[in-house]
Amino acid sequence: MTKITIIIPVLNEENNITKILKNLQNDQDTEVIVVDGGSQDITVQLVEEMGIKIVVSPQAGRAFQMNYGALLATGDILLFLHADTILPQEYKTIITNLLSDKKVVGGAFELKIDLPQFSLRIIETLVNWRSRFFSLPYGDQAIFVKKSIFEGMGGFSALPIMEDFEFMQRLKKYGKIAIASAKVITSGRRWQKLGVLQTTLINQKIILGYYLGVSPDTLVRWYKGK
Repeated sequence: MTKITIIIPVLNEENNITKILKNLQNDQDTEVIVVDGGSQDITVQLVEEMGIKIVVSPQAGRAFQMNYGALLATGDILLFLHADTILPQEYKTIITNLLSDKKVVGGAFELKIDLPQFSLRIIETLVNWRSRFFSLPYGDQAIFVKKSIFEGMGGFSALPIMEDFEFMQRLKKYGKIAIASAKVITSGRRWQKLGVLQTTLINQKIILGYYLGVSPDTLVRWYKGK
């Protein structure tokens, strides 16, 4: 039977992690590995109390944390899940069915943001359109990939930002990227904090900067609004 390992990088996620893990707690034949990047709150304690495997990454940063989790994974399929994103109930069946196609090497889900604003429905539509037509889902869409392919690629590049974007660009060279019609539900906390327009402008600025060769450290400052 195909086994899925879910890898969740965390950093100070005490307000979200319990909800995310409860959604996965009763899943059989699924391995869950939480990889902490140096949390200063009670994230680690909450995960331990739920009986979920948690490890501390030797190096902080989401790319390093996900690679470390993948190194420890025993599953045939790796699913990288953000700590504020909920998977659809039928995610295992969807993933195994999609990856049963030998041409498919990985994929992700469509996106739903958990806030009611109409402007976010437009964002969701654009994100899902981009994912399907350009085969470029981002990390908040729960990227999944065959472990053998991931290892052959050398995992995520050591980038402080845009590691998911860069990874998917490389993954496309190995085969087809599938986008499931089911949706993950991700937190709208960043959209809520900065506003839809400002968040969208920052995101597009970072993507443009990435293509123009702006340094990753500068992109991180832009992301943080500095």
